[in-house]
Amino acid sequence: MPLSISNDLALRSISFALDGLSLRQQVTANNIANVDTPNFKAQQVSFEEQLQQTLNRDEANLRLKTTAPGHLQYKSSPDSDLVVVKRHDNTLRNDGNNVDIDLEMTTLAETTVRFQALTQLAGTKLALLKDIVREGR
Repeated sequence: MPLSISNDLALRSISFALDGLSLRQQVTANNIANVDTPNFKAQQVSFEEQLQQTLNRDEANLRLKTTAPGHLQYKSSPDSDLVVVKRHDNTLRNDGNNVDIDLEMTTLAETTVRFQALTQLAGTKLALLKDIVREGR
């Protein structure tokens, strides 16, 4: 089996995390947009624990199989669906809305920083792979 970028556990994990952060940004923006909507219930996206469990399972079960000398087969990476859930832990206002604007703005800033960091990490990984390919010529 030829090596492929799509088999790279790090890149697939980064991709899953970027998808999760992108969805979190959309959900947070929706929460902020509905801060004054009566009876609106804030939502959240939590995927880090799911990602960590998948990575721990893959690490514990990682068995490299070879069909010929020099051939490596990688286990798949996170392939779970992202889930948006309503947040019930906040105090409801008189109008039934539970959006905490301070929490939402903090979540938005944190999500942006994490997204930028993961994007930079993916770029670095791809640049490293590009250098490896160039050295092979």
